[in-house]
Amino acid sequence: MPYPSDHKQKTRQRIVEAARVMFNRRGYDQVSIDEIMAEAQLTRGGFYAHFRSKEELFAEATISFLGGRGAEWRREAGINPAVREALNARRMVDAYLSREHLEDNDGQCPLIAYATDVARAGPQVRQSYQRLAEAMTGLFEMNLDGEEDERRRRALSMTALCVGGMILSRALKDTHIGEDIRAAAHQAATDIWHDGAAVAAE
Repeated sequence: MPYPSDHKQKTRQRIVEAARVMFNRRGYDQVSIDEIMAEAQLTRGGFYAHFRSKEELFAEATISFLGGRGAEWRREAGINPAVREALNARRMVDAYLSREHLEDNDGQCPLIAYATDVARAGPQVRQSYQRLAEAMTGLFEMNLDGEEDERRRRALSMTALCVGGMILSRALKDTHIGEDIRAAAHQAATDIWHDGAAVAAE
């Protein structure tokens, strides 16, 4: 019996999702192609029908978050990227810097989980990571008020606080300072959001 027409695409998606989760758990260097394919319940021989290298898979696993787990995460948080609404930015801050996000190792945003690995990776991976950072910043920027340059500055600051706060909180998980950093980043990002919302009210 022949495979369905979408079989190859679905198989590729299984590999990408398995890789995304395993890179989240253990990092790029500590995960082999054999382990990724086993996680996807496939044999190693099928890998090269979809990807030329592990790094190519890493790039796709990074950007896949936007339309995969990230899309689910935004829906759960009540964020609608298609609608311009100040609360979208506030909900993003609240959800991103939440304890639930910190504890969700498998579903955690690659901006947090892959930062060190990406810094050592090639241009294809860095480009995917950049697109993810731009998407997050763009969501903030679209839902803030004020002049264009000011919106951009606030959005970049909120992205830096969200991602940087969570990277440190993840590294210092279950310590007082880790929790304090996450809480302080949340408060600072909320203050920036509030300042942007105040502009609209003037």
